[in-house]
Amino acid sequence: MNMFGFVVTIAIGSVLATTLLDKKTPLASGITALGLLLFLQFLVSWLTLRWKAARDLIKGSPEALYADGTFREEAMRRTRVHQTEILQSVREKGIASLEQVEAVVLETNGDISVIKKSSQGAVSDTLTDVNGMKKTPVP
Repeated sequence: MNMFGFVVTIAIGSVLATTLLDKKTPLASGITALGLLLFLQFLVSWLTLRWKAARDLIKGSPEALYADGTFREEAMRRTRVHQTEILQSVREKGIASLEQVEAVVLETNGDISVIKKSSQGAVSDTLTDVNGMKKTPVP
């Protein structure tokens, strides 16, 4: 869930609670507010599917936190991820050494993905849209 979806979900709960519990709030106003929030959610989803600029603005893009054998300090600082969180994600994948890791990526949904090195030494084509990674897909 992106930040806009989270905010809309909280707002829907708040509007629904206010409409049901506050006797001063007319039912028509609550229904109108819920309809507007649902319409905005639909509109934002539609825009992000059709325009890359809207998708980048609303959802962002994945960020490489570790790549080419080094921690990307600027990306870690900008995304507020500490090295210990990266190491924890690597351990959770059962990887014993960072030498086995091609990249660690902070995804747009907040998850941290760990990509193992390929046995052929090629750069993974799943990393082509990640900030901080080489933009050369596997042939």
